[in-house]
This record gives sequence, structure tokens and C-alpha cells, in this order.
Amino acid sequence: MTSPYPGRPDVLVVGAGGSGAALAARLSEDADRRVLVVEAGPVPRAPSAFPPDLLDARLVPGARPGDPAVRTLPARLAPGLPYRAARGRVLGGSTTVNGGYFVRARRADFDRWAAQAGEELWSYRRALPFLRALETDLDHGATPLHGDRGPIPVRRVDLRHPAAAAFQAAARELGHRPDPDKNAQDPPGFGPVPSNAVDGRRINTGIAYLLGGALDRPNLTVLGGHAARSVVVRRGRAVGVVVEHHGRRAVLEAGEIVLCAGALVTPHLLHLSGIGPAAELARAGIPIVCDLPAVGAALSDHPQVVLEWTPRRPPEEPTGSWLGGLLHLSSSGGEDAGDLEILQSLVPMAGLVSGRTTVPDAPLPFLVSVQTPRRTGGVRTVSADPDVPPRIEYGYLQDEADRRRMREAVRATAAITATDAFGEVSSGLVAPSPATLDDDRLLDRWIRTRLGTSQHTCGTVPMGDAVDARGRVHGLTGLRVADTSILPTAPLRGPAATAVLIGELVAHAMRRRSG
Repeated sequence: MTSPYPGRPDVLVVGAGGSGAALAARLSEDADRRVLVVEAGPVPRAPSAFPPDLLDARLVPGARPGDPAVRTLPARLAPGLPYRAARGRVLGGSTTVNGGYFVRARRADFDRWAAQAGEELWSYRRALPFLRALETDLDHGATPLHGDRGPIPVRRVDLRHPAAAAFQAAARELGHRPDPDKNAQDPPGFGPVPSNAVDGRRINTGIAYLLGGALDRPNLTVLGGHAARSVVVRRGRAVGVVVEHHGRRAVLEAGEIVLCAGALVTPHLLHLSGIGPAAELARAGIPIVCDLPAVGAALSDHPQVVLEWTPRRPPEEPTGSWLGGLLHLSSSGGEDAGDLEILQSLVPMAGLVSGRTTVPDAPLPFLVSVQTPRRTGGVRTVSADPDVPPRIEYGYLQDEADRRRMREAVRATAAITATDAFGEVSSGLVAPSPATLDDDRLLDRWIRTRLGTSQHTCGTVPMGDAVDARGRVHGLTGLRVADTSILPTAPLRGPAATAVLIGELVAHAMRRRSG
């Protein structure tokens, strides 16, 4: 019987998601480099092999409890607020189950990351050619800001849906500036959402980078159903990964290991390998390989609440995407322009969680988040058993400034719904009430009872403290991290586009063989 495992590869990539698919595809462009990818979830070999609902851009599979393409991890958003953090477990990772929001980070993010990494590689100037190279912008084509030959198609959503048009008119009525290209670096305001969905079809990174031809290369192998359990380190060098497939474990050795398992799984995998805060790992019964306190010490994400409004008449079914308009505002006294986000859904929450595009008599939502760069919470491993999940703490809204920003975001959303323009389609907010909106304590309480997260986790293996600018893990050789774990803080926009950029940048560094 032929073994499913190729000979010892040059690079073993753990995870075929937003970063891993891009990294593997780029590395395998060099015919003399053998690349093996192990993915915990299934790996369809053609776009038609994906369940149709995973590619329907009007749906958000990650919002559906129990979806087989999603893994959830127990977490706490704040003391006393349990949560289930959803991540994609399929080719394409979370880009297969998320909302298809594909917005670049802001220049301020790149400046911050470059300073923290101590490396100009992460400046906006250096990153822009890679941002252009990873996309085919179907609205702008080739320009100094946009590319027309990359794997990821990018198209801005249509604002002709009556609810989206009303949102646009309401933003104009309130004097918010237009922001038609969210992937430029213009002052923040209202505009359509750039999305990696075309004609109602989500194009995840697995389809874009791997199924577009890379999987036909003889030097690239992608194995589904292989969950990484730990990294094998000998004399300070990572030499392989323990994987589990159908209940059986094997050690796959490689010249270099790159972890692309995501900002919650990657730090846990490092901990299980003895790489992390020594005292905590010892308490969990894990032998210490490398004392690296920054691994899992904190995380960066964006707290979110949902505000629902009642349509005056049955809303039209969305045709191309669940996404409508997108408004970015700046919090008072903040240093980061556009750190408050109001994202419109054209599908009711009851539809997002059940996989339906319309629900009779259901209200429609705004997803309201604070995207100020913050590091809180953390990922702490409590057992040497890989089946015991880590303790994930988001640590949201513990600071008065964070609570103030969230109040501002909620009130700004309520102001949108109170305009004459939005009144053409809406009979008002479901909640909070005017009395609650006017009282800080009541509004804080309302927010807390409805608190969620944007699922934008970053910063659990941060550049500067745990890895260098090229993802190399401090204190070891042969081991890198290339996913949103390495971003010290989450960007001012959702990180899907930045996750792909990470794969591109780390692959470029590895191909140059200079870092």
C-alpha cells in the first residue's frame, strides 16, 4: 500500500487557511522546494466539491452553531460572559466560513507593526506591492494602489438594496464623508464593503491559491484530516510535527516548520510543544523546550454588539452578498482614525445563525464594533492533553475608555436609524430604548448583556516579543509562525486580507533564503 506521506519535505505548513494556503502556493512556485501542508479539516479537490452553502456569499457559515466546517473553542469575553469562538476547519480555513469582508489594514497599523517588529518589511510602503500582487480588483483594475493579476478577486458590494441605499443616504444626512474605496488610505467614512465574493460566490483562499492550479504541482502535497498535535524539537531545532489522522499518530519530519493554524490554535500548539511561558507550562505538566513568555500572554480582538432595526415592509432578499454598507467613525479623544465600525447586514441574525437569507418579520442588524488597537486577555494552556482546550480570555471592556468607545459606537448607530433617510425603510431600533441610550450606566449594562466579538483575533505570538518580522520563533531554528498570531495588535479593519498578506510576506522572505 502506498504511503499518503511524501518523502521528507523542505517545508511543512500546518494549516491551509488564509495565510497557509497563500504561503504554500507561493513556496511551491519554486520547483526545487517540496512543500507539505497538513490541514485538520477536509480538503476538497475542486470548488464543486465544497458544500454549496460554504460558497454562498449571502450566508456566514461561521455563525451557524454546529456547522461541520467550523470548530468552536470555549472562551470568556469578560468575567462571567462565556462564549464559543468559531474558526474554519476546512480548506481555506476561516476564509471559507467568514463573511467575505476583505478590507486592508490602515497605514497606522503598518506603522505600528513595523515599529514593534523593528523591521521596515512591515511598513505600508513595503507591504503595498504585496497587497497589489495578492488581488485582482474587479472595480479598479491595475492602479498604483490595486492589482489585476492576483489570486484573490475583490469586488465592492452593491449598495442598490433599499436598506443599503438608506444607510448611505443616512450617513450623508449626518455629514459623514464618503469613503468609496475602503482599500485605499483615504479618510474614513461611509462606503461599500470590499469582498472576496463575486456574483454571490465566496472565493476562499483554498480555491484562489491552491485549486487554481497549485495543487497540480508535483512538489506540493496537501493532506486533509490531519490535526497537528505538537512540534518536535531536537537540540533547539524544530524537525517535525506530530499529526493525528483517523485516531493514529505519526511524526512528519521536514526541513522547516511553519505554523499557520490561526491565532487561537497556533499558541496552543506551541504550548503543547513546550514553547511558551515556562511556569505555566510546568503547571500543566508540559516539559519545557523554550521559555517564551509572550506566547499566549495576551490577544488582540474587537468587541462587538448587534443593534437590530425593524423594516417598514418585508425587505428584499439580498442577491450577491449578506453585506451592505460600512461606516467608519473616529472615537472621541482617540489616536486612531476610523476605529469605530458600523457594518450592515442585509440578512437577519436569525437567518445568519440558521443558514437562511430571509426570515419573515425578523429585524435586520447592524454589527457594531470598536476596533481600537488593544491587547487584553490571553490564551493559556491548562493540560498536556491536546484534546483539552486552552483557557481563552478576551478581557473586553475592562477599561473605562473601552466602554466609552463602545457607547459612542452604539449611539452613532442609533443616530443613523433616527435619520429621515433611514426612516424611509425603518420604523426604528428594536433596542436599546431612548432612556437606555441616554444613560451611561444603563447602556453599559445593555452592551454587556449582548456582548460578542468580531472574531478578529491576533497577537498571541507577537512580532518583536515571540517571533521576528519574518515569523521565525525566538530561541529556536527551523520554526516559523505565519498567521495573524504574529500581528502585535489587530488591525483597524477585519484581518482577513492581512492574513493573506502574512502568507505572502513570509513566503517572500523564505524564497529569498535571506530570512
